[in-house]
Amino acid sequence: MNARRRLLAALLALLALPRRVLAQPSVNPAPGIDARMLNTPQGTLQAILKGAEMRRGRVRLELAQVADDGHSVPLIVRVDSPMSQTDHVRRIDLVSEKNPVPLIATYFLGPQTGRAEIESRVRLNGTQRVTALAQFSDGSFWFDATDIVVNEAACIDGS
Repeated sequence: MNARRRLLAALLALLALPRRVLAQPSVNPAPGIDARMLNTPQGTLQAILKGAEMRRGRVRLELAQVADDGHSVPLIVRVDSPMSQTDHVRRIDLVSEKNPVPLIATYFLGPQTGRAEIESRVRLNGTQRVTALAQFSDGSFWFDATDIVVNEAACIDGS
């Protein structure tokens, strides 16, 4: 009986974890994105937007103004959304202006996520602009962009 109780306690502990942990970055291009367009920041945004307009607002990208080392730069993306069944964030994309691969990460979310917030660390190849783009369940895209000065660049191997 003790083993059952321990198992039940472990399962309940897993359910109590913060829901934002469930949002995981995608290493490969998201479904529907033409990988050939991902070579430039503009092409990356075009591939994600597929002709839709992106509007500033509802997304807040928190990124230091200066990073001594571009190998591990902390950032937070917060999106203003009720995260309900009818109004939620579907995905958040991070796009770099100067990295060899502009699409840093794609996070898939849904109403079960609880809140639209991502905390991560990224590699940045020098001083640049980083854009956080959120797609909502109604198909609209909202963004925020921040400039950062990076004193020691990462991603210098060209891959």
